[in-house]
Amino acid sequence: MPSTCNAALILIDVVNALDFEGSAGIVRAATAVLPRLRDLSARARAMQVPVIYVNDNFGQWRSDFPRTFEACSTPGKPGREITLALRPESDDYFVLKPMHSGFFCTPLELLLTQLQVKKLVLTGFATNICVLYTANDARMRGYDLIVPSDCTASNTEDLTHSALEHLRTVLKAETPVARDIDWQRLSRASAT
Repeated sequence: MPSTCNAALILIDVVNALDFEGSAGIVRAATAVLPRLRDLSARARAMQVPVIYVNDNFGQWRSDFPRTFEACSTPGKPGREITLALRPESDDYFVLKPMHSGFFCTPLELLLTQLQVKKLVLTGFATNICVLYTANDARMRGYDLIVPSDCTASNTEDLTHSALEHLRTVLKAETPVARDIDWQRLSRASAT
C-alpha cells in the first residue's frame, strides 16, 4: 500500500464495453477525453496518488476485475480501444459496483479510509449518471470533490454540461480542467 495521500483519483466505469443501444455519442465523447484521462492518471501515479478503478460489474455476479476487463476489451466492442488505453497498472486499486454509485454496496469507503483520503478526483463515464451518483454519495460522506470538466463523458454534451453544473452548485465540487490538477499540492495537503 502506498504512503497515505490526502487525495485519490477515481476512474469510474472507464473499463466499459459501451455496447448498449445508443452508445455512439458516449463512445465519441469518451474517446475525446481519453488523452486527458491517460495524462491525469500518469501524473497521479508519478506522485504516488492512489488510482482507484470503480467499475460496474454489468450484472455479472460471478465476475472479478480481470474478467470484466477481458469482457470489455473483446474485439468488436465499441469501448474496446478506450478500455485498452486505460488499462490498469499493477499498483492500482479496483472496486466493482452493482449500481450507479461507487459507494453503494462496495468497499470503496473502507478503502478510502484505509488510505486516509479526504479529497476525491472523480473522472469517467457517464457524467450524468455514475459520476454524479458517486459524487453525491461521496459528498454525503464528507469528501471534498474535484471533477475535472474535461475528463468525463456522457451521451451528449448537454448532459455533461448540466451534470457538471449540478456538481458545482449542489455538491460544491471544483470542476477545473485536468491540466490544472496539481497532484503535488494535493499530496502535500496530507502533511498539514
